[in-house]
Amino acid sequence: MSVPVSIQGPVAANRADHASPVYKTVAVVGPPNAGKTTLFNRLTGLRQRVGNFPGVTVEHHIGSYRLASGEEVSLIDLPGVYSLNPKSEDEKVTIDVLNGVMPGADRPDAIILVLDSNNLNRHLVLAGRVIALGLPTLVLLNMADELHKQGGQVDVLPLARQLGTPVALVSAATGEGLHAVANFLVATPQTPEPLELPIFGDPRHCREWAVRMGSHAAYRRGATPEWTRRLDSIFLHKLWGGVIFAVVIVGVFQTIFSLGQPASDLLQRFLDNVAVRLTGVLPAGIISSLIVNGVWKGAGSVLVFLPQILLLFLVIGILEDSGYLARAAVISDKVMAKVGLNGKSFIPLLSAYGCAVPAIMATRTIENKRDRIATILIAPFMTCSARLPVYTMVIAAFIPNRPVLGPVVGTRAVAMLSLYVLGFAMAVATARALKSSVLRSRDVAFIMELPPYRWPMWKSLGLRLMDRGNAFLFRAGTVILGVSILLWALTYLPMHNGQPPPIADSAIAHIGHFIEPAIRPLGFNWKIGVGLLSSFAAREVIIATMGTLHGVDPESHAMALQQALRGDLSPAGAIALLVFFAFAMQCMSTMAVVRRETNSWKWPVLQFLYMTAVAYVAAFVAYRLTLLYWN
Repeated sequence: MSVPVSIQGPVAANRADHASPVYKTVAVVGPPNAGKTTLFNRLTGLRQRVGNFPGVTVEHHIGSYRLASGEEVSLIDLPGVYSLNPKSEDEKVTIDVLNGVMPGADRPDAIILVLDSNNLNRHLVLAGRVIALGLPTLVLLNMADELHKQGGQVDVLPLARQLGTPVALVSAATGEGLHAVANFLVATPQTPEPLELPIFGDPRHCREWAVRMGSHAAYRRGATPEWTRRLDSIFLHKLWGGVIFAVVIVGVFQTIFSLGQPASDLLQRFLDNVAVRLTGVLPAGIISSLIVNGVWKGAGSVLVFLPQILLLFLVIGILEDSGYLARAAVISDKVMAKVGLNGKSFIPLLSAYGCAVPAIMATRTIENKRDRIATILIAPFMTCSARLPVYTMVIAAFIPNRPVLGPVVGTRAVAMLSLYVLGFAMAVATARALKSSVLRSRDVAFIMELPPYRWPMWKSLGLRLMDRGNAFLFRAGTVILGVSILLWALTYLPMHNGQPPPIADSAIAHIGHFIEPAIRPLGFNWKIGVGLLSSFAAREVIIATMGTLHGVDPESHAMALQQALRGDLSPAGAIALLVFFAFAMQCMSTMAVVRRETNSWKWPVLQFLYMTAVAYVAAFVAYRLTLLYWN
């Protein structure tokens, strides 16, 4: 059999410069941590977009690889897989695409299989399965630079003969050997002969075959870098590993607050200034109100989260690319297992203290679908930064600041900390309930490949940040903007003589009066009811709403607003309001992202109903107990 191996030299390069591509659509496949995404980003640059196949939430990237002739080939970066036996949603997507059974997607013309040249004995198991599919396949042994530094080597010609398909040793990080991609795309199509291998039988035989393949191909694996061994001896240490892990987690937490929140505040001031300028430019009337209060401020409620989202994914990307995130998942797995989750749930839950929206998006690193949904459902229980203005205002209005532990810790600090603890405790209880009932899954050993420590690829990180920003703005943003306009309309109607009514006579106020009987057992009046409704746009909106209802500017007259709240709430009602906000979902952006990430309204609706029920019952109990104490 004549086997097309990677064509070398200027003649081959010249042919690739002028020939037309043979394959129009090529799937890029490989195991996790093999550098597949780095390769895809280098080949496509900014010529890529994020897509979803119909009926699934797993993302894939579609990019254009431009040949020197100017023609382009469509590359599809599919989720990483270790085998062709799907164990997660993303693995199933990859396998369905390769087999041509994915709705909305044609079977690719060819495959670029990316393997880690430093783990060839293990990754050749996947190569046998992929080649056996019968599609023209180019095998790229990636990370050649690391292989050489570690003293390893591989002879691609014997390996290509045994596999029956082209093989090239490349480095996506440096660009070494990537001309093989262009050569493959313009070469005469040749389907590899079916491999008569024990790849569909006992996995043990499959591994033995891969080991033999590696040894017959004159392969020598490089030694594990000394600095990887030394760092693992510290980061995975029984004692110091946990301490360092805690420091890293606190660092992530502090970074989101110390850098993300000020950036969000700065962006909020910018958006507010633009709103003022728009108000001055546009003629007064319904159009101006729609554009400023409906569209612009609705979009602003989305944009204000962007710094936290980008910062969160930047930190997670650095931890992931450096190799530490895999170690963090291993360390936290034992703790998370006690509530039915695994180690990959910890960082998304931690980031939810900044904002539940990016936290829910960060659950994409969780392979098990049920674990991921469970993490999504409990993330909003974590006390996000949007709750803090509400907590601060109500606590300052109703709880006197008396010392508890000397002058350092007072009653207000204890109240604030108690709300954090309440949210965390309910998240743990809900996780245990979910994992023992509707989201029960078979206990599976937590296995994760630990990649060597590497310096992050900043270009690849930048492209991922662009993807995350676009996904948040243009997907979740469309739902949020629509609801914002609806809320604006409810405050503007019914009009009288072409003018909006006082907010107390608006449609949303009528709704507040309508729901007042339901919330009166919690100690809330209709104004608090309106605030609760408006806070669905964003939790902290209740402060501005209450200020509007009382004719008070919450920015410049905080004390006056506190006094006004005392007229609407009793101390028991104030405690009930704090408890309600600790548990209620009260955030349409969170619902929109949950809808997006689960690809169904079932989960966000159930989540909203459950959290609202928990909030209502807990607020009722708190109200009654506080009445007993106060009396």
